[in-house]
Amino acid sequence: MRPNGTAIRAIRTAQNMSLRAMQTATGLNRGYLSRLERGLIREPDDEPVLKVASALNVPPDAITHKETT
Repeated sequence: MRPNGTAIRAIRTAQNMSLRAMQTATGLNRGYLSRLERGLIREPDDEPVLKVASALNVPPDAITHKETT
């Protein structure tokens, strides 16, 4: 799963959720979440992406790039 940082940030801010709140909801480090949103982590494990989707109450497809084969 390749995360779409722009989509993650847009959904998070639309829900008025801070990075600190996302950190609490996911258990992931705030710096890690920030790097994920900025696209600096291109190939994360699936688990953190699923945690972010769950915290945002969206399906994983909403925050990932379409896989091209």
